[in-house]
Amino acid sequence: MEDIDRRIVSLLSRNGRMSFTELARQAGLSVSAVHQRVRRLEQDRVITGYVALCDPEVIGLPLTAFISIKPFDVAAPDDVPQRLFQLAEIEACHSVAGDENYILKVRVASPAALEELLQQIRTLAGVSTRTTVVLSTPYENRPPAL
Repeated sequence: MEDIDRRIVSLLSRNGRMSFTELARQAGLSVSAVHQRVRRLEQDRVITGYVALCDPEVIGLPLTAFISIKPFDVAAPDDVPQRLFQLAEIEACHSVAGDENYILKVRVASPAALEELLQQIRTLAGVSTRTTVVLSTPYENRPPAL
């Protein structure tokens, strides 16, 4: 990827609502050149989407936890992500190396909601769980270091 494309991606990852005019100014290009480059970056799947980041506490999901899971039956098909996809409380699912197979990042309204979610995960996926509750989050959703 060219340096100018890295600059564009870096700027948009910090502010996905930046206008093409402002993006062009900060990247040192014309508006039409920036527009073409952004369109190409989207077509090449360098930029895969734009999202609004919400404050979890303000939207009623103040409890964040990481749930490590591993199957009871190691010979069972590895279809955990598909089995759990319907659970909207799961914000991210990562396949990992180590004792567990996956680590899930979840956000819920309360400890009772977390307990209910854990039961759903165990039932739907046939897994054991190990949960770490987040006490505070100094930072997250940082843009990539380009």
